[in-house]
Amino acid sequence: MFDEKIKELEAKIAETKAEIETATSDLKAKLEDSANADLNEAKEMRASIDAKKETLNTLTEDLNLFKEMKNEPQTAETHAVQTEEKTMREAVNEWLHSKGAVASKELKFEGKELIVPMNAAVDPATDGLKKANSKPVTSEEIVTTPLREVKTVLDLKQFATIHKATKGTGKYPILKHATSKMASTAELEKNPALAKPEFENVTWEVTTYRGAIPVSQESIDDADVDLLGLVSEAAEQIKVNTTNDAIATVLKSFTAENATNLDEIKKILNTKLDPAYNVSFVVSQSFYQKLDTMKDKNDRYLLQDSITSASGKVFLGRPVFVVSDTTLGAEGEAHAFIGDIQRAVLFADRQELGLRWTDNEIYGQYLQAVVRFDVKKADAKAGYFVTMP
Repeated sequence: MFDEKIKELEAKIAETKAEIETATSDLKAKLEDSANADLNEAKEMRASIDAKKETLNTLTEDLNLFKEMKNEPQTAETHAVQTEEKTMREAVNEWLHSKGAVASKELKFEGKELIVPMNAAVDPATDGLKKANSKPVTSEEIVTTPLREVKTVLDLKQFATIHKATKGTGKYPILKHATSKMASTAELEKNPALAKPEFENVTWEVTTYRGAIPVSQESIDDADVDLLGLVSEAAEQIKVNTTNDAIATVLKSFTAENATNLDEIKKILNTKLDPAYNVSFVVSQSFYQKLDTMKDKNDRYLLQDSITSASGKVFLGRPVFVVSDTTLGAEGEAHAFIGDIQRAVLFADRQELGLRWTDNEIYGQYLQAVVRFDVKKADAKAGYFVTMP
């Protein structure tokens, strides 16, 4: 039953995606044909695309639900704790270094998660999540479901150049922009030599970021919702916060510029950045507020909605991505990175792991998050860190 329903939903999702892509292409073509453009019809087409996207979201949620239920274990299993520390450590190390390809018989799995003995670096008494701390999701008389705080976090990693590192350290070659020209020659003369391409090596060294959240088994058993799922979700948010902070630190190291008005922003775009760069704006909320209120000489707002931009907003034809004030500075400060962030930032991605294991001494479970990466400035000319007073 599950396999049939999953196949049916996957087929509907593929069909809906194709319809959205076709409808979007039709809408773009209609808007580009300014002579025959019918704005009312274009708005109806846009509403139809939005409806299909809602349908796609619903189908995707249904598919994830069926996949979850298919993989849900039918009976609870009791996982024994390995008493030989050396044997377990070797087994875990072998599993980690093989990226999950080699799994010894000593290891226990629950779904895709590895169950291993307690990490002694975490103190259950001070760091643990006890039943008293999980009151918002543990009911005594009334069923309660937590309401997540509305807080959108933009993952900056998606914009960087990502290098899948296989070692702890290394160098990444960056091809410099060619500035030489070919020389003119007469007929049948020997070809003159062209200038050799120039490379600049970016040296990176991986750093390990990790942490663990102990959760009591009582809070898991008595929760009205999937408490481990909520804790895992929080761990994923912490991972994004960690990589964002590292990338933002690199963005803030670019050449500083002050822009007090629109003309100075245009000067950065027109004269300081090479036209070959794929420029975008990564702005703090306060900087976005200033962009949102800028107008041209005809009193028209310059920040525009865009169905073709990944962010949904464009300023002077470039996409705009918004982060919190504290990501790029302090609360209330207007900062922005203006430039080609993919050329500017190298993200050496070594490993990202999630482990969950049990411990019989505290009667609970530990969730551990591990990320290993390094972030470096790749092309120093690819952008500027801009401040508006």
